[in-house]
Amino acid sequence: MCLIAFAINATAACPLLIAANRDEFFDRPTAAWHRWTRDGEGGVWAGRDLRDGGTWLGVSESGRVAMLTNVRSAQVGPGARSRGELAARWLQGDGSLDALIRQIDPAAYAGFNLVVGDGRSGDWVWLGNRDPQQPHQEGTPAHLHQRRLGPGIYGLSNAALDTPWPKTRRLKEAMGLALAQPGDWLAPLSEALADDTPAPGHELPDTGVPKELETGLSSPFVRLPEHGYGTRSSLVLRVWPGGSAAERVELHEWTHTPQGWNAGSHSRHQMRW
Repeated sequence: MCLIAFAINATAACPLLIAANRDEFFDRPTAAWHRWTRDGEGGVWAGRDLRDGGTWLGVSESGRVAMLTNVRSAQVGPGARSRGELAARWLQGDGSLDALIRQIDPAAYAGFNLVVGDGRSGDWVWLGNRDPQQPHQEGTPAHLHQRRLGPGIYGLSNAALDTPWPKTRRLKEAMGLALAQPGDWLAPLSEALADDTPAPGHELPDTGVPKELETGLSSPFVRLPEHGYGTRSSLVLRVWPGGSAAERVELHEWTHTPQGWNAGSHSRHQMRW
């Protein structure tokens, strides 16, 4: 997953709103959003990486949420462990946030951002193993950085939390519009996720990759068919307050082909916490 905007308790009418694009190589085997369990118990709704078994974004039926992005690096290389297992570990577990933090060895993974939370308790944290001030610098010792998250709107791509890349600002602005007009909350987010307009040259980040590639990666919706790479799926998830009843989760997922947004498919799912 390479672009996420999310709102935590930003309005009473919307305890949680997430909009995200997942960018990946098109030949990497992937399962779309579906329900999966651990030993037949503890349902998790998420997409799944069929190569390494983890996920990039999901929710559990117990109210847990996990979101993961990579940190861009000019020297792409795998860590000893798959980053996707971090999100799956939180979704399938029953321990506390502090227990999860203690279990993570930051040196075992390539650069990552992990946002995990509990929709029932309201506890949220961002975790990353790269320095937020210089996330793309090579050769620095891995350290687990963390930031507890309160109510508000946040953005995340392939740097650190709330790094103001143009694509991240674009999606955060759409998130604000969606919260302000609850009767039409889906349209501004899906439009922002489908935006394939590159950032102006003077606004491109410097992550160490060639400028041509940096330009191609700078739009919310990435289209790089010559590299076999692009936005594979898009997702908008909203939690509706339940009062005395269980909260309802509504999710829209679009899956894409190398030909772009309109060549893919759209599905809608509902569950309860």
